[in-house]
Amino acid sequence: MPSVPTTSIDLSSPEVVADPYPFFAEERAAHPVAWHEGLGLYLVFDHAGVSAVQRDRRLGRLWTDKEPAPYLEPFNLLHRNQMMENEPPTHTRLRRPVASAFGRGHIERLRPRVVDLAAELLAEAAVQGGDEFDVIADYAEPLPVLVIAELLGVPAEHTLSLRDWSQAIVRMYEPSPSPEVVDAAVRASVDFADLVRDLADQRRRTPVDDLITDLVATELSDDEVVAAVVLLLNAGHEASVNVFGNGLVAMLERGLRPAEDTAATVEEMLRFDSALQLFERTATEDLEVGGVPVAAGEKVAVLLGSANRDPAVFAEPDEFRPDRATNPHLAFGVGVHFCLGAPLARMELSESLFHLFNVYPDLRLDGPPVPRGTFVLRGYHSVPVTTGV
Repeated sequence: MPSVPTTSIDLSSPEVVADPYPFFAEERAAHPVAWHEGLGLYLVFDHAGVSAVQRDRRLGRLWTDKEPAPYLEPFNLLHRNQMMENEPPTHTRLRRPVASAFGRGHIERLRPRVVDLAAELLAEAAVQGGDEFDVIADYAEPLPVLVIAELLGVPAEHTLSLRDWSQAIVRMYEPSPSPEVVDAAVRASVDFADLVRDLADQRRRTPVDDLITDLVATELSDDEVVAAVVLLLNAGHEASVNVFGNGLVAMLERGLRPAEDTAATVEEMLRFDSALQLFERTATEDLEVGGVPVAAGEKVAVLLGSANRDPAVFAEPDEFRPDRATNPHLAFGVGVHFCLGAPLARMELSESLFHLFNVYPDLRLDGPPVPRGTFVLRGYHSVPVTTGV
């Protein structure tokens, strides 16, 4: 039997976090799939392999409580009971009650509200900062948070806390989180869950027209309702915020503007610098991935950003093409775990991008963007821009 390819790429190194794509290109050319001893899993670098892994039902999302389990129970509780960390039939049962709220028809009914929010946020940024503002803090971040909070029924006064809690929780997805990150995630999980439980209790007593009311009327348990709401609030804005920031920086650094077909530019933003870089699966039986044997119980991590720069699929993959016509990127995943919020994210990105450049056609960077400094969820803390000529 031929030896299994190995890799020692350090996904937490400052160089990889700053720009992983040259490292991905080197690894992808050497081996589409490789074992990483330090991480204890296989990494998949190419588009074909990443797509195949996500479609293979023998490779599932099987949640294992993080240790120390007693201390991390608030964090584990939110993940153990959510659809993203389960396979059918549990995944199907957890996804069904919320799927209709994210259907294309319902998302289209939200479009006027997104347009109004975009206009309000840009006007407020102009009042506060004049020709200069932070496009993340003042625009890209609050817009999707407000939209998903309204959809679920979370009062607007909690939106700042929602973003803080979300960022604290998702930092746990990075390789080797520090004790400080772990502590912050536990606190955020407790506070987030407490808010959702309180809102759920209110909706049971006094139903209103929102998704939390719909969820408490289903067969979901209390813990499953809480986990669903937290997942939707987190995932419902993380992709939009980070894709917008990553794509906008890529365009402004290159002096580019959105194409006339804004939807095409959004797809290129999703492909070029993916917000979610890594997604894990566990083998439920012996199988092969890209010709490499994987035993039952072993973990496989797909590298979405690497797949989206695969030259076997994308012409000039390291070039940002606002009007790229053929774009089978994997930013939202494929298969049973395809992102439920993809229609909402696409609509938000298209409207927010169009209105930003419609109001400020001469927009440009006003200093270096400040990255989050994380690998798994890639984005910017701050992107200062100026609207003047």
